[in-house]
Amino acid sequence: MDRTNAPRRLLRLVGRLAAIAAGSVLVCTAPASADQLEQHNELVNRFVHDLHADPLVADCAAHANFVASTSTAFDHVEFPPSSFDSAHSSITPWNDSFDEGKQRVKVDSIVTVEGLGVPQSGSGSPMDLKFRCGYLGTQMLAFSWNDPVPPARARGAPSGSHKKKGSKGKHSSGKKSTGKVSAATGKSTGKSTSKSSAKKKPQ
Repeated sequence: MDRTNAPRRLLRLVGRLAAIAAGSVLVCTAPASADQLEQHNELVNRFVHDLHADPLVADCAAHANFVASTSTAFDHVEFPPSSFDSAHSSITPWNDSFDEGKQRVKVDSIVTVEGLGVPQSGSGSPMDLKFRCGYLGTQMLAFSWNDPVPPARARGAPSGSHKKKGSKGKHSSGKKSTGKVSAATGKSTGKSTSKSSAKKKPQ
């Protein structure tokens, strides 16, 4: 009886350890996201109250600060008071897609704000950065910026998509022209040309 109970006890112990490990992972990730949200809200409040930024512009700037800090090029972004004046930030009513690329999501306003990217380890002078956020109401749905170090995937995609567009464009334009010709001349001409080409081959 001891021999049959031993594997069961071992399995129960392994199951409990797995449950504890999973729980500790959840506990570790929850505070991290809570901290990020707290930092975001603190930045928004500081921009609104101290620098008199519009709440949407402040929200866009706070998000931009987080995204730019993940770049290998920058340590952080600084938003001086001038970032929130009418010359360096704007809210534009929009009733269209955010862009024509992957973020083809419909937004009703586009917020732009400028900041200074402070390079990693303080080497070099700060770089002018422009951030663009797409909102539906007060919810941000899209974001872009002039990151000097775009992701590796983004670098490879334009060349591949450019080649595809070129080949598809030529092919589809040929289809369109033949479609128009066949519509104008009728189906019988299309059939006769295929028959005549078939007759020419054996000769």
